[in-house]
Amino acid sequence: MKNRMRRLRLNSNIREVFAETALRKEDLIYPIFVKDGANEVEEIKSLKGQKQYTVDRLDEVIKELKDLGIRSVILFGVPDHKDACGSGAYAKDGVVQRAIRKIKEIDKDFLVIGDVCMCEYTDHGHCGILHGDYVDNDETVSYLQKIAVSMAEAGVDIVAPSDMMDGRVAKIREALDEAGYINVSIMSYASKFASNYYGPFRDAAGSAPSFGDRKQYQMDYRNKKEALREILSDVDEGADMLIVKPAMAYGDIIKLASEETNLPIVAYSVSGEYAMLYDAVKNGLVKEDIIMETMLSFKRAGANLIITYFAKYLAERL
Repeated sequence: MKNRMRRLRLNSNIREVFAETALRKEDLIYPIFVKDGANEVEEIKSLKGQKQYTVDRLDEVIKELKDLGIRSVILFGVPDHKDACGSGAYAKDGVVQRAIRKIKEIDKDFLVIGDVCMCEYTDHGHCGILHGDYVDNDETVSYLQKIAVSMAEAGVDIVAPSDMMDGRVAKIREALDEAGYINVSIMSYASKFASNYYGPFRDAAGSAPSFGDRKQYQMDYRNKKEALREILSDVDEGADMLIVKPAMAYGDIIKLASEETNLPIVAYSVSGEYAMLYDAVKNGLVKEDIIMETMLSFKRAGANLIITYFAKYLAERL
């Protein structure tokens, strides 16, 4: 027998040497929920092991991440005040703006990504400005520009528009450049699907829509060619990085984005994926190594970076 494939699987050392896919600590981005208030760290019931932090308590989580070798976070705000236009999202003293400044005080080189959206800040829970039951695309984009610039003023490294409005990447790039923030990058949620995997996040961020759903702006999960159109559109508009969200059921989209563009691809392993894996492992239904297997599947599909609630867990084992 000429070809014995098992020769390269014979023992753990051989398998490590010839492994085709690797996951590094530097590939991990940890999501942090920042809430209004003072001196509070609150467990998130629907996301076991995850917490909401007030700005003055961010020191402990940033130190923990640095000690683990994690260099990047993406911030989500949990404000006390909400209104129809999501004014807290672009306020100079907004919860995320204060969090950005705090993290940069702790470590100016720590990579901070600001999620640019309005759903956590609007009293109706939708991702933009409502006219009746319709989210107005162009008016919403003008607010997204203000949010991005306010985060840049606070010192953010990367803005990540997650709203799925048409044309927002170009307009955000225009606003950042005009304000003098030419080096603030855009990590676009290029293909964000109207998914059933988001449930725990909406509880954690208090961002569930008060009526209807988000299918008029987030993508139909049946569509692959449309995802490519969204991806290529964001590339053309000036995105620096592209997010595929969710990740677990969308390996084909991650692969598509990787093959059709030259930009870094970010797989967003969302709250529902985390909760499913966490509970399955905890209840003994599957082995713990399924977590690493899942993350490596995103890398194998073509992702360069992974946003995951398992970041700390993974860093401890890398």
